[in-house]
Amino acid sequence: MLNRTQSEKLFAEAQALIPGGVNSPVRAFRAVGGQPLFIERGEGAYLLDVDGNRYIDYVLSWGPLILGHAHPQVAAALADALSKGTSYGAPCPSEVELARLITQLMPNIEMIRFVNSGTEATMSVLRLARAFTGREKIIKFEGNYHGHADMLLVQAGSGVATLGLPDSPGVPVGATVHTLTAPYNDLAAVQRLFEQFPDQIAAVIVEPVSGNMGLVRPLSEFLPGLRDLTTQAGSLLVFDEVMTGFRVHLGGAQALYGVKPDLTALGKVIGGGLPVGAYGGRREIMSLVAPLGPMYQAGTLSGNPLAMAGGISTLRLLSLPGVWEQLEVMGEKLVTGLAERFAAAAMPVQVERVGTMFGFFFSEQPIINWATAKLADTARFAAFHQVMLEHGVYLAPSQFEAGFISTMHGEQEIRATLAAVEKSLGSGRVGN
Repeated sequence: MLNRTQSEKLFAEAQALIPGGVNSPVRAFRAVGGQPLFIERGEGAYLLDVDGNRYIDYVLSWGPLILGHAHPQVAAALADALSKGTSYGAPCPSEVELARLITQLMPNIEMIRFVNSGTEATMSVLRLARAFTGREKIIKFEGNYHGHADMLLVQAGSGVATLGLPDSPGVPVGATVHTLTAPYNDLAAVQRLFEQFPDQIAAVIVEPVSGNMGLVRPLSEFLPGLRDLTTQAGSLLVFDEVMTGFRVHLGGAQALYGVKPDLTALGKVIGGGLPVGAYGGRREIMSLVAPLGPMYQAGTLSGNPLAMAGGISTLRLLSLPGVWEQLEVMGEKLVTGLAERFAAAAMPVQVERVGTMFGFFFSEQPIINWATAKLADTARFAAFHQVMLEHGVYLAPSQFEAGFISTMHGEQEIRATLAAVEKSLGSGRVGN
């Protein structure tokens, strides 16, 4: 058993000061049992906790750290930016540089506005969609999480799904009255909503690859079908690429699947580990954003020079020849190895990967939406998570979250992970 004395002590102190002892719900480990680990530092593909335990990290700060922890070139860029100050409240050159990098890589972003989080990005992009169309209703999908803005906490995934919470108390009925929901991967349900509310739907927002109910890929006809339906209805198609941006493809899911959204929300990777978000899209639509247009949105720390430096250095390194190709190789070795070991143990598991994101469900049937994801054996996942942690592998503490790899996950880390899987499945604690 791992020594967790200091983590346990800190968690006890934290619970008296912070709700649940954590600053984001899934971190509490309630879905997998035990207590959260308090992390002292990250090094490449590894986390080290306050008790000196070392883990191969597949959470990577829930996605941003595609180059791993404390990458020396990213750290140097941040140190240089820090030496010049932490915040200006005024335009800075790095905002322009990061905007240029993103618009060069993302095929459907002509203009972009930086904000401070993914929640700000999705909240703002939907305000913009409503302003552009003059309509009020939006469609989202069950199990897709778009941040914790009131209007989006309807059939949300991520922590809401993990903790089994209903739609959140404190959200007024009026805040969600214009939010419509449909099952992910179900075009017929979306068609029915357009028929039921003609000329009322401003936008459809979707995680093009869902990462907040576990990793669920779109069926081949789903994203093109959404593009067709929104175009026919005069609505906008919004891709929430906060998680998938630069993780499923250098150009995001929109480049991977060749589907053109009108607007895109970004976050995570574009900050290189610092808090940041952004939204962008067609110039015609983005021209409505203040001060160019009447749609108001502002933020004191938007375009923060530290976050911009982290994003610039990350995207530059990620764009170097061969980097993405190596990520694909390591990702495939990981999921192929996982599938082989689950099969050898006669364990019914659905294993999936898209780019640098991966996931697995303890389930006998393919996972295509929230209804099928909910049928997965969460108790078995919890047992597996606990044993893997004891063998030095840090997975997301929820069946309903995606996993991530970084450029620092090499042959050694993949071999060690698969060895830990074999030991865990052979321990007798995960079931059969």
